[in-house]
Amino acid sequence: MPTETFEFQVEARQLLQLMIHSVYSNKDVFLRELVSNASDALDKLRLAALRDDAPGADTSDLHIEIEPDGDARTLTVRDNGIGMTHDEVGRLIGTIAHSGTAAFLEELKEAKDAAGAEGLIGQFGVGFYSGFMVADEMTLLTRRAGEARGTRWTSRGEGTYTMETVDDAPQGTSVTLHLKPADSDDQLHDYTSARKIKEIVKKYSDFITWPIRLVTPAPAQEAPAGGDGAEAAGGGPAAPETLNSMKALWARSREEVSDDEYHELYKHIGHDWRDPLETVRLQAEGTFEYQALLFVPAHAPHDLFTQGFRRGLQLYVKRVLIMDDCEALLPSYLRFVKGVVDAQDLSLNVSREILQQDRHIRMMQRRLTKKLLSSVKDMMARNPERYTTFWREFGAVLKEGLVTDAENRDALLAVSSFPTTYGDGGPTTLKGYLERMEDGQEDIYYLTGESRRSIENSPHMEAFRDRGIEVLLLTDPVDEVWVDAVGEYEGKPMRSVAKGEIDLGGRTGDDAGTEREQQADAYADLLGWMTEQLDEGIKEVRLSSRLTVSPACIVSDAHELTPALENMYRAMGQEVPPARRILELNPDHQLVKGLNQAYRENEDRTRLAGTVEVLHGLAVLAEGGRPKDPARFVQLMSERLERAL
Repeated sequence: MPTETFEFQVEARQLLQLMIHSVYSNKDVFLRELVSNASDALDKLRLAALRDDAPGADTSDLHIEIEPDGDARTLTVRDNGIGMTHDEVGRLIGTIAHSGTAAFLEELKEAKDAAGAEGLIGQFGVGFYSGFMVADEMTLLTRRAGEARGTRWTSRGEGTYTMETVDDAPQGTSVTLHLKPADSDDQLHDYTSARKIKEIVKKYSDFITWPIRLVTPAPAQEAPAGGDGAEAAGGGPAAPETLNSMKALWARSREEVSDDEYHELYKHIGHDWRDPLETVRLQAEGTFEYQALLFVPAHAPHDLFTQGFRRGLQLYVKRVLIMDDCEALLPSYLRFVKGVVDAQDLSLNVSREILQQDRHIRMMQRRLTKKLLSSVKDMMARNPERYTTFWREFGAVLKEGLVTDAENRDALLAVSSFPTTYGDGGPTTLKGYLERMEDGQEDIYYLTGESRRSIENSPHMEAFRDRGIEVLLLTDPVDEVWVDAVGEYEGKPMRSVAKGEIDLGGRTGDDAGTEREQQADAYADLLGWMTEQLDEGIKEVRLSSRLTVSPACIVSDAHELTPALENMYRAMGQEVPPARRILELNPDHQLVKGLNQAYRENEDRTRLAGTVEVLHGLAVLAEGGRPKDPARFVQLMSERLERAL
């Protein structure tokens, strides 16, 4: 097949230019990325061989080779792993868009420093192209294990790349970097130096479980005097030198491993350039032994809440990787955690379906979950600043466990915090809320909404704000669900300030009771008539004790779903009958007083019905909804504003 030339898409060209002009603060990391990719390819081949998915593959000596050539100024990183087909090269290497380039570029523009840019590069999986920081040209030669023919991909990073089919490609993948000139301003190190290569591998890749071998050609020797130059001897290449220790960090004692080594392992398996926020070790002994090394990232992945998010821990059996992303080891709400688990007594040839039912896997999941939640609780106590970072990045996903994991609900509540109206509005725990509750207060009050600002400005908050009663401000979509699932905390019910009737006390005594009775009598006819006028969408119109400023608000019945929850269920394909809401009126508001007086004086009921519609529409808007007929609402508002002028 002839060589074909292709053009990168616009976003890809922009990305290549960023790489060429280096958004990395440390260019050495290009070698770490290429070695990490090679290690992944070897892992995939081992897994394929265990499942008999790679017929004809050679797994006798799986390894990584690094071969520098100072004379040619090239550096080659090769592996004999799974390799790629021609189509896979075009899809995974040629287009870059597979890695989410557009989103990457958008976030890269917002990165405030080089460290932030590095984190995005690892997160979006485009580290292969970091080679263009040190190379004028990159050539990739690959053959899928078990395939007969290979593919060569070449690019100078200038907007185009070529692909051709080759017959003599070895199994696996090799990446050759044609390094920039030695005197280039961009070339800060000699990456053909064996010493430099050893330094980088030791720093970043010592933990990798496959041997990383340095292949160095022997220096050329001049021909003997008077002899035939054609007989000059090169002496042959030196024996390959293994550069990494290949020691599993999780199998070594804590005293033997530095934090830097742990961090490099995390960066390798988590495809992240930042250090982890927390490292958690677990050594289980007894009838079923296993070791675990878990990492909590410092930042949430960009696709954490997408359906295709790849989660799970690496599962080893006696140091042999058998599954790269074992989802069964952790519940979904801990899907952001990265790490490895090495068991002693599992089968090497185990499927995902079997793992879901395996009692040892279930036992490990329970233990790992409790260990992680315990570590977060410890973080709250010893390092509040780090906990604040953790909750900001992962609080929304962790709260999913309050709905799905009843066994660990108490532990999850203990490490959860929520914005509040107390003090400066910073997050509080439920325990802290209980400690500040007023005497006689029986409920934990909360309000859900799209944003903190919309909640704080909600009419439902008026009486609570006036009385100084603390309310939790819940803005994550999952908040609509977990508060119903939890129901109460230490015997105190969770109560929405937008549901049911609210009685905050206030004035007491015979005079207060008499006043309420008088208001009820004075408004009884109006309330009944308004209920009839709004019959289609409102089940009841009643007086409110939660309003002090606004004329009206919409509330749900105590046991009804909120509109946001109804929409959430419908988005998941579940049919939910629309709940009929309640319209509450503020009897002390001049608009409501005037409406009642006009009704009692038998003014034009048609005009009054329009005012009722406006009042209802204003209440719907105040809670973030929209009137059923926006055009009619605007018309009614315009007419009333015109008369007011």
